[in-house]
Amino acid sequence: MAKKQIDSITKLTKIVEGIQELKGKRIVTVDMTGLQDTPCSYFVICQGDSNTHVNSITNSVSRWVREKIHIHSQEIDGLENCRWVAMDYGEIIVHIFQRPDREFYDLENLWLNAELTWYEDVA
Repeated sequence: MAKKQIDSITKLTKIVEGIQELKGKRIVTVDMTGLQDTPCSYFVICQGDSNTHVNSITNSVSRWVREKIHIHSQEIDGLENCRWVAMDYGEIIVHIFQRPDREFYDLENLWLNAELTWYEDVA
């Protein structure tokens, strides 16, 4: 069990680094490991400024995680319009939004008892 936790933390770290590489904004991880009936253990949520930026962040995460820890996403959805892209890494789901869609869906606040960790924007 401890190995899975270490693997999850390593994945989270590399996903966040991949987002930061392309200057994704307002990055937050949502730790749902202590909650019941959740779709996964963690969400990573961020936003980009445009369709192109969201697409670039998605590509950066995919490449970064693949190159650094040799893991591929199981599924990527939302690339057709790049307003909200979801990347499935098993116990971690990455959500890359444009700002209006992120504000509308407000995923980071769906699970009130989840632990949120915010990251500074990269300048």
